[in-house]
Amino acid sequence: MGGLNRRDLLKAGGGALAAATVSHLTSSPAFAQTPKRGGTLTIRGTDPPHLDHMLTVSFKTHVLMSFTHSRLLKHKVGPAVASGTFPLEGDLAESWTQPNETTYVFRLRKGVRWHNKPPVNGRELTAEDVRYSVERFLTIQGNANAYMLKTVERVEAVDRYTVKFTLKEPFAWFPDMLATPMAVAIIARECVEKFGDLKKPEAFIGTGPWMLDSLRPGLGQTLVRHPGYFVPGLPYIDRVEQIVDEDSASRIAGFLAGKYDVGFDGGLIFRTEWVQIRDALKQKRPNLRTADVVTNIMSHLSMRTDRPPFNDLRVRQAMSLAVDRKDLMDATSEGTGMFNPPVPAGLKEWSLPVAELGEGARYYKRDLPEAKRLLAAAGYANGFPGSVCFTTYGSSILVDQAQLMLKYLKDVGIEAKLDQKEYGAYAGPHRPSAAHLRHGQAARAHQRDPALPGQAAVLRADPLGAERGRLGERAQELRAQSRLRLRRARDRGLARPLSPC
Repeated sequence: MGGLNRRDLLKAGGGALAAATVSHLTSSPAFAQTPKRGGTLTIRGTDPPHLDHMLTVSFKTHVLMSFTHSRLLKHKVGPAVASGTFPLEGDLAESWTQPNETTYVFRLRKGVRWHNKPPVNGRELTAEDVRYSVERFLTIQGNANAYMLKTVERVEAVDRYTVKFTLKEPFAWFPDMLATPMAVAIIARECVEKFGDLKKPEAFIGTGPWMLDSLRPGLGQTLVRHPGYFVPGLPYIDRVEQIVDEDSASRIAGFLAGKYDVGFDGGLIFRTEWVQIRDALKQKRPNLRTADVVTNIMSHLSMRTDRPPFNDLRVRQAMSLAVDRKDLMDATSEGTGMFNPPVPAGLKEWSLPVAELGEGARYYKRDLPEAKRLLAAAGYANGFPGSVCFTTYGSSILVDQAQLMLKYLKDVGIEAKLDQKEYGAYAGPHRPSAAHLRHGQAARAHQRDPALPGQAAVLRADPLGAERGRLGERAQELRAQSRLRLRRARDRGLARPLSPC
């Protein structure tokens, strides 16, 4: 096992309304060894709906794109990065400055080359590529993630290697949004002009460390090393094979047999599944190095807060009080993980622990009498019917979590039924009913804006609306304050008035 202690293990993660993160176990890199060039990395992959990241919210497209495309900024990774933190560093940007509260200027690396494929043919990336990518991200019809950069008023290519952003209002977390994997990756205009969009494999051309060699729907993808990658010496691995396997038992058996080089859930293994296989793994793969690590993946329950019954604060508070978070963690993550406060726990410099939330802290503890009182005061003394839309992501853990959520809600009179969908339908546009909830998992324990997918899910409305939802008046007010306050001390103070509802 690695050298992380329990404090390290519990540093980040958590849930929004009623969830806790699941600790994972992952293969540990041999940091002390000198890397060797070559070889093939085989991992369990997913089957993306298509390859245009501006026309889908599916993580399956975005994960694949992380191998092939670059952004202006990225989250720094490696052994020197403290567990549970998300510092920024340049990706395509060599440096950046902020002359005033609404202006950001990025200086690009010189000599960055696109993959040597038609119609781009390995030409140099320029500021115009960045300008075009951001403009398309903001204006293309059907981009549900466009709201993430809606504060951008104008983006300009000042010269060949300089990009200037002018914002509509101060937004302290703008650089973090540029680094967020769900936001804009830099694309080539030629690909859009030739193919009409970026859905086809032929249009999947970036400046990242690997190039897409083949895509086999339902089976997997092959990536090969980009010889012109702008970071000298990288990547070390020549080939990446991603194998689609949506069956839980099959991928566990494959991992035990050595089919996958790293954990079968994005390099990770859920804690409950790890407990089941660890003894067998020691026998079958005795040389595999593993370590406990934290993850920013949280479970969440979200809803529309602009329509009954969830537009009533008392209803949302009652639901939070109905949930037994400790029981949820014990049952689905072997007791590991933690609760996610309103300013996400993964932001150690910004976040306040639940115990320090003042009045808001009580909504993280189960209190059935108070929950029933609040529902009665809101006009729902006998509860109400509803539905919980969810997808399994190919894991039985999500089923267990969803069923527990139904039990907690039923204890206060909310009779919700499971509405299980396959992932494509779950991630796609839909028209929810009034008492409609969504349960799922997302990498949200590190993002910073209540209007964005990193904040407490219960502060958001329909996650697939025009702006991924409208916030309540109080949350809107707090969001506006936080965007204007650039000093970290003042941002930390905002955590206190934000309850989990």
